[in-house]
Amino acid sequence: MTFQLPNSLTFDPSASESPSSSRYPRFPFLSHHIITSKLPIMSNVEVTENGAAPTIHKPHHNAALPYQSVGDFLSNTNNFKIIESTLREGEQFANAYFDTETKIKIAKALSDFGVEYIELTSPLASPQSRKDCEEICKLGLKAKILTHVRCTMEDAKVAVETGVDGVDVVIGTSQYLREHSHGKDMAYIKESAIEVIRYIKSQGKEVRFSSEDSFRSDLVDLLSLYQAVDKEGVHRVGVADTVGCASPRQVYDLVRTLRGVVGCDIECHFHNDTGCAIANAHAALEAGATHIDTSVLGIGERNGITPLGGLLARMIVNSHDYVTSRYKLHKLKEIEDLVAEAVEINVPFNNYITGFCAFTHKAGIHAKAILNQPSTYEIIDPADFGMSRYVHFASRLTGWNAIKSRVEQLGLNMTDDQIKQVTAKIKDLADVRPLAIDDTDSIIRSFHFDLQRS
Repeated sequence: MTFQLPNSLTFDPSASESPSSSRYPRFPFLSHHIITSKLPIMSNVEVTENGAAPTIHKPHHNAALPYQSVGDFLSNTNNFKIIESTLREGEQFANAYFDTETKIKIAKALSDFGVEYIELTSPLASPQSRKDCEEICKLGLKAKILTHVRCTMEDAKVAVETGVDGVDVVIGTSQYLREHSHGKDMAYIKESAIEVIRYIKSQGKEVRFSSEDSFRSDLVDLLSLYQAVDKEGVHRVGVADTVGCASPRQVYDLVRTLRGVVGCDIECHFHNDTGCAIANAHAALEAGATHIDTSVLGIGERNGITPLGGLLARMIVNSHDYVTSRYKLHKLKEIEDLVAEAVEINVPFNNYITGFCAFTHKAGIHAKAILNQPSTYEIIDPADFGMSRYVHFASRLTGWNAIKSRVEQLGLNMTDDQIKQVTAKIKDLADVRPLAIDDTDSIIRSFHFDLQRS
């Protein structure tokens, strides 16, 4: 059977079998959008220095989403791999300067965390880049080590010499890059890609071929190129949203179309220029992609790519058991702190999972519900990541239930009516100036003392 694509490009699945093609059946241009989600169980509330409620250990119900759809057999939301690119894409971040010692620390931390691949800067970037690549390859890490190079024989040979487990080759395929970057036409690109892939495979290495600027490339050219490298037995083809222009719907459609053309794995690389990097990664996995590129804190060229923590926040909701069994999530904050220090930035207050406000609840209605059942206002269990939830009670928005919890933690005996009275006093002062936890505790203790005296 053959399938007719736009502009008279014909694909014959029977003529494009590769060693890996049996894993995925080819169904060109399937594009039904299916979204699935699973929710984790949650627990734990702890105290913070700037105003929080007492510890609570209530189980979190596994609340079902009302919009769950039937499963998609091509979806890989519960069977994906991470290609961690902090030491490649992340090195392109404006503030990044990683010496050898720092690179080794980051590589070890990422491997221990459980990422399947670590991607390194091209060894042709500089003499030190090559030395660093060779040193990291000698560490014997559990994660496979990759390096990212241009699609040329010179680059491929140097990459293989470093001792990496795999080589990621890339070349621009959009008209912008063909005209203004490397100046090559599609015929040359295809010929070069086949030559490079054959060489890397002959050296016993994994090989990924990626188009750069995939979403601004001609679809027929793109699919023809991917089909050609798939026939050569490439391990993965890569889709790259190099300028961050794609929407989740566009990602889903392209990846699902590609899934119908190639049988190899599909890797996706999303820049965050328009804020879609995480959503695009999720859409790609739903459509049949198998590997997602990330960096710690999302650092990279311009405003970066899919952040490691952000991807895991999205995927733990979708596939809780898979994510918690595969990655040492409690080490995420340690890794982010390591990288943040190395590039001299602060972890954002609203960062996924590890931001200091990520699991903080302040409004009175929220606080009451959280204290009764954490699932009411949380979709992620902070305990899965070694984090804690906080109820912020030192403000005008606090409710008497939050104050009641604080009273109990302080070991004081007060009736509900008395707690409501002291809550009113706290709100009155909070209308005048910001409050710290000590201010709130002082009001509570003073009120309790007056009760005892009377």
